[in-house]
Amino acid sequence: MEEFGPIGEYLPLIILIIIAGAVAFLLTGASRVLGPLRPNKIKESAYESGMDPVGTAHERFSIKFYLVAMLFILFDIEIVFMYPWAVQYKELEAAYGSFPLVEMLVFVAILFVGYIYILKKGGLDWD
Repeated sequence: MEEFGPIGEYLPLIILIIIAGAVAFLLTGASRVLGPLRPNKIKESAYESGMDPVGTAHERFSIKFYLVAMLFILFDIEIVFMYPWAVQYKELEAAYGSFPLVEMLVFVAILFVGYIYILKKGGLDWD
C-alpha cells in the first residue's frame, strides 16, 4: 500500500466507512420508497417509554437518581481501565513480572472498598 502514501494504512478503514454509509443510506432510502406511508396521530406523537407524555419536561428528580447515575458512571469507567489491561496482560507480565497483577488487585480493592461504603450508606437504595 506504499503507492497510496501515508494514507495507505487507513485505506481499508476508509473503504469500510464508505461502504457502511452507502448501505445505511441505501436501506433507509429503500424503506422510505418501498414502505407504506400511512401517517396518523399515534405514529406522529412523542414516544415516552410506552407512556403518554403528560406534564412538563422540567420535572424534579430525587438526588438518589443522580447519585446512582454517577455511581454507574464511576463503576463503568472501571471497566474502561480494566479492558486494555486485560488485553495487554501477557506483555505486561513478560516485561514487569507480577507487578501488573498486584497493581490491578490494588485498583479493584480500592473500588471494592468504595462499593462497600456506598452499600453501607444506602447509596443504591431506591426508596
